Amino acid sequence: MKIMWRWIVTFIVCASLGAPPAHAGKTLRDVSRVKGQGASMIQGLGLVVGLNGTGDKGTELAMARPLAAALTNMGNPVSIEELASSKSAALVLITCQIPRTGAKIDDEYEITVSVINSAKSLKGGILLMAPLTPRPGSPVYAFANGRLTLPENDNPTVAIINGGAQIVRDINTTPNIGATFDLIIDTPFSGWGPAASIASEIDQNYRLSSDRLGDPLARVIDPRTIRVTVPTNERTNPGSFFGHVMETDISGALRKLPAQVICDTRAGIIVMTGDVEVSPTVITHKDLVITTLVNPQAQPLQSDSEFAALLTDAGADQDSTTAKLQDLISAFDQLDVPPIEQIRILELIHKAGKLHARLIIDGVG
Repeated sequence: MKIMWRWIVTFIVCASLGAPPAHAGKTLRDVSRVKGQGASMIQGLGLVVGLNGTGDKGTELAMARPLAAALTNMGNPVSIEELASSKSAALVLITCQIPRTGAKIDDEYEITVSVINSAKSLKGGILLMAPLTPRPGSPVYAFANGRLTLPENDNPTVAIINGGAQIVRDINTTPNIGATFDLIIDTPFSGWGPAASIASEIDQNYRLSSDRLGDPLARVIDPRTIRVTVPTNERTNPGSFFGHVMETDISGALRKLPAQVICDTRAGIIVMTGDVEVSPTVITHKDLVITTLVNPQAQPLQSDSEFAALLTDAGADQDSTTAKLQDLISAFDQLDVPPIEQIRILELIHKAGKLHARLIIDGVG
């Protein structure tokens, strides 16, 4: 019998020989920020056109006034009265979140577009170019426009545009680095033990790279705060030292945390703490199947499609049939499964009770 799915991920019960550690490659930058650094929001009002009779009523002056002005600026002056029968445009609120790392000119970011008045659906709409600012009266930091996409069919009054905002003014979110700076650990990774381990990793990373001795550079202030002292010889170029610190490998510190899987759907990032395992299960999602093959010799798999085997830890001295989540993620990457789909699959596995960890998605879990 042939399996016709495009993607197949199979758990095979056999001895795992040197599977990669679940936290390999995790750096301090992934789980912390410098104090004073945070995400920013820019927003503005705009007009969506091209709606198939689902826009604001033309008698709504909040929409009719800016639409008349836009048409006039394009060389087609009209009166508000002439737009009374229009239902092809809608006044919308545009929001764009800038990551805590800031933004540079010509960077592009996703925007969210939301109906303000009586429009019933934004399906098929196009956003006319609109300025975005952090607050009224502030300089323009980005311009937004593009074709809308509805992420949720049951809520057609909210849409997104991938790369819909183009930055026209740098947005700096990182404060100046002086003789010291405080690192704030993200909540899922916080705790006295992990903070102490991270501080130790910072010291070891710097000592090994510079062969210097002396007082510790990093000191734990509280479960989420680590104060780092910039060495005297580094203060002429503190930015370089800061960058070096943020690349510190904190894999060992993450292993001391309870098993958690933290997902950021906006950035498409999946971070694991603790030793996360997955029990064998059968999950189908679009063109993907996750299934179990207990004895590959007795049950050979034939497929006309791509295949990735996932080893488990069941060996001679143990009775485990669980697999490492890191191996599953690696299999997804091998098969080019998009990060957002990986996160949705993890939700299914978690709901089935097969994910042996707490699942946190966009801060909720």
